[in-house]
Amino acid sequence: MKLGILISGRGSNMAALIDAVGRGAIPSAEVAVVISDKADAAGLGSARASDVEAVVVERRGRTREEHDAEIIEVLRKRGVEYVCLAGYMRLLSKDFISAFKDRIINIHPSLLPSFPGLDAQRQALGHGVKVTGCTVHFVDEDLDAGPIILQRVVEVRDDDTAKTLSARILEQEHAAYVEAVRLVATGRLRIEGRRTILLEKTAAGEGNA
Repeated sequence: MKLGILISGRGSNMAALIDAVGRGAIPSAEVAVVISDKADAAGLGSARASDVEAVVVERRGRTREEHDAEIIEVLRKRGVEYVCLAGYMRLLSKDFISAFKDRIINIHPSLLPSFPGLDAQRQALGHGVKVTGCTVHFVDEDLDAGPIILQRVVEVRDDDTAKTLSARILEQEHAAYVEAVRLVATGRLRIEGRRTILLEKTAAGEGNA
């Protein structure tokens, strides 16, 4: 399964995925390309250091649709089957979502549907919740609203700041994203409406409906 990863910054979740593919934790998978909309994204260097092709597709004042069309072209030329968003800070167009329907995966630092959008950790602290976490989900046309693959829970401490809470959530993000992509790569998931169904393992370790 060929993966394309989209980033805008340091790409720590991207690095976790590349590492997992390299050590066989995500079997039968290859990271075909990393794409950033920012030329100065730190994750580009990390990808290249891991011998993964890294491409910059800058916005350059173009519409979202024009920008996404170029990204789609880059992904298709490399045979990408699934797209992973790893800190990609631009909303995808309807054309992009249609081009990779049910094949775009995102990770968000809250237990969706709570606290979608930006500053999820600050939102959690502002609401006084006792637990938050992260969610790996498929992407649809609504913001942070696609079918949930899995979630990890993180306790909110009384002395937490947005920075300390974010750091603990990020630790869980890395493991959760790898596990979610592993389930996809091994055919263990089926989407039914807004739900994902975990399929039983066969003798060969793959999903069986």
